[in-house]
Amino acid sequence: MNTIIQLSSFGDTLLGYLLPFLFVLTIVVFVHELGHFLVARWCGVGIKAFSIGFGPEIAGFNDRYGTRWKLSWIPLGGYVKFIDDDNVASAGGRKSLDQLSPEERKHSFQAKPLAARAAVVAAGPIANFILAIVIFTAIFSVFGEQITAAKVDIVNPGSVAEKAGFLPGDRVISIDGQAIESFSEMQRIVGMSADQPLHFVVDRGGKTVEITATPELKGITDHFGNTMRMGLLGIQRKASPDEWTLKRHDPVTAFGMALKECYFVVSRSLGYLYDVARGREAADQLGGPIRIAQVSGQVATAGFVALLNLAAIISVSIGLLNLFPIPMLDGGHLLFYGIEAVRGRPLSENIQEIGFRIGLAFVLMLMIFATWNDLIHLKFL
Repeated sequence: MNTIIQLSSFGDTLLGYLLPFLFVLTIVVFVHELGHFLVARWCGVGIKAFSIGFGPEIAGFNDRYGTRWKLSWIPLGGYVKFIDDDNVASAGGRKSLDQLSPEERKHSFQAKPLAARAAVVAAGPIANFILAIVIFTAIFSVFGEQITAAKVDIVNPGSVAEKAGFLPGDRVISIDGQAIESFSEMQRIVGMSADQPLHFVVDRGGKTVEITATPELKGITDHFGNTMRMGLLGIQRKASPDEWTLKRHDPVTAFGMALKECYFVVSRSLGYLYDVARGREAADQLGGPIRIAQVSGQVATAGFVALLNLAAIISVSIGLLNLFPIPMLDGGHLLFYGIEAVRGRPLSENIQEIGFRIGLAFVLMLMIFATWNDLIHLKFL
């Protein structure tokens, strides 16, 4: 009986993770590949297939241009395959062109001008950023955000905040000259500024007080049990229900906030990688599909808006990752095109093939490392 209950619980947990994961990843991957597809078709490139997922096809159909639209069994990405591609990584060469008729060659990706090829490749990551901006704009304008004043209710004994001179009742007005409207806005700035002195202006009973404090890099655990490291001062907000406000923004303001949100995700991601490279941060925060599935399931319990917010964050992250100058990724293709623009001719097929093999090895090692982190995080190892 206990075994049946455990299996049922495991099945519910798996389903609770899998459905939100597929929802988030399918949206992000579809929009990324749609960016490549639309610009390629606009540039007159012949397209064999548009696939969500890899491996054997589950279901699909052919459109009037002969493109096969399909859903495949392995839901960890997708691809757009051009008529002159040798594989789903959009690798092609002289051999693949020789197999085409003269009419087909005119519609091959390799036959297009350099600017057109670069536009097709860049369209995927750009589409991811556009998706994120649209989602964030909708969240800020349609659903709104719950905010509370940046007020200090509790100062932890022995904390950085206590040593710096914060007192219960203080309300933060600005940080380093930037006006602060909510406690969450203050948390974000403090969280990103570990070991960096911050200049606070606070309202203390109607009087303005200036405080300089340096957040400490510490690990915290959220209510899902996930641990993360961020800058902390040691202050808390205990707002009552009537101190929270639902604030909806007009579309123009929401659009501007969406741009800032995308910038925050990019800067935080690059900042983390920089800190890992110089040994200031551990690489154990890098996660793969398993971690994304876990977080998707956890966030889904907080509601549909929270899941949409996660989709926007992942969309920005995937767009950014694909712009890294690594062969196999869009950024690697753009790197080769940049070299071609400077040289006036493309690199030899042999050099490009070596580059793609190195890029493939790097991507595979990264996936293995991220999956290893996931398994350790979930205590499978």
